[in-house]
Amino acid sequence: MRHLLAIDKETLMPELTRRGTLKLTAATGMAAAAVAMPVPLPVRGAAASPHRPSYGRIDTHHHAVPRRMRLWAIEQGIIPPTGGPSWAQWTLPSTLETLEANGIAVGVASAPVPAEVFADRKVAESGVRVCNESLAELVRDHPTRFGFFANVAMLHPDLALWQIAYALDELGADGVLLNTSAAGRYLGDRAFDPLLAELDRRGAVVFTHPFSPKGIVEVPGVGDWLGDFLLDTTRTALSLIAAGVLDRYRRLSIILSHAGGFLPYMAGRAERWGREDDGPDPAKFRRALRRFYYDTALPMSPYATPTLLGAVGADRVLFGTDWPANSAREVARNTADFDRDPGVDRRAHQAIARDNALRLLPRLAGGRR
Repeated sequence: MRHLLAIDKETLMPELTRRGTLKLTAATGMAAAAVAMPVPLPVRGAAASPHRPSYGRIDTHHHAVPRRMRLWAIEQGIIPPTGGPSWAQWTLPSTLETLEANGIAVGVASAPVPAEVFADRKVAESGVRVCNESLAELVRDHPTRFGFFANVAMLHPDLALWQIAYALDELGADGVLLNTSAAGRYLGDRAFDPLLAELDRRGAVVFTHPFSPKGIVEVPGVGDWLGDFLLDTTRTALSLIAAGVLDRYRRLSIILSHAGGFLPYMAGRAERWGREDDGPDPAKFRRALRRFYYDTALPMSPYATPTLLGAVGADRVLFGTDWPANSAREVARNTADFDRDPGVDRRAHQAIARDNALRLLPRLAGGRR
């Protein structure tokens, strides 16, 4: 099959506009700190200041919409020519200011475009290339401040394999972004096996990003990002565990957005799933829980910290801001909350803010580009 599902533009666009201009909450720069020695982190509890130099944080949940990508999104009807959501107004100066104000050395940029936008093969060929080359240009122009996760056309497995090779081998991507679901299929679906097998062969990093699950009824006054996005992440994580993907593809590293959705917080129910409802053995589930990486862009602090660290340990957690879907004010607040979180000691703070990302994404270290 040339693609898993054909969706014409007339079918797709009303859904995009109805769900808040599609929540493409696209990618900002994957911060690559090209420094020979680790840069010290700020003192615990220090207030953010626009005049403080970068202290070496690596932001792995960071979105950007460079000009070329924005023009393409307007052409596709994803965002309007003027106005629209705040993330669509992304600018490099505001991004650099936000990085500097919060001690972030590097932002790993991603553009989470819903897979259905690329349902048409021609759009998939041209659109993915525009997104990836736009982010690669951002990195090329600012090599010490950004890196990026590449898009692929998930509904076209043969095309996606070519896009992986081009992004990782030619453009220098640090990993690949996969939507948590595509056309109603979650990542544990066998349809995605060729894609996951190739990423596993390469020992690649996959950054997953959610959207609203199909068929969810809207709650008036409640944005889908509040709960629906978290559910989508949880569902794809459970699908990966149930399908045995983590056992088959042991070299694959998967980052779950927003501190794993609900996954670490409903682990007791998942263990019951194995004891009474033909789910994976509880011990297997616990191992799987520690196979994933989790970013702090729930935000994690202070509410989720005890459960997340208790479930997976600080070595599986990565700093993330969700800029610019999160405003500069929210990024500063969330970062300050993380810095003074009583559940995060200094070793854990250093690991989450920087060291884990360098271990997972070694090209972010000195000499990357």
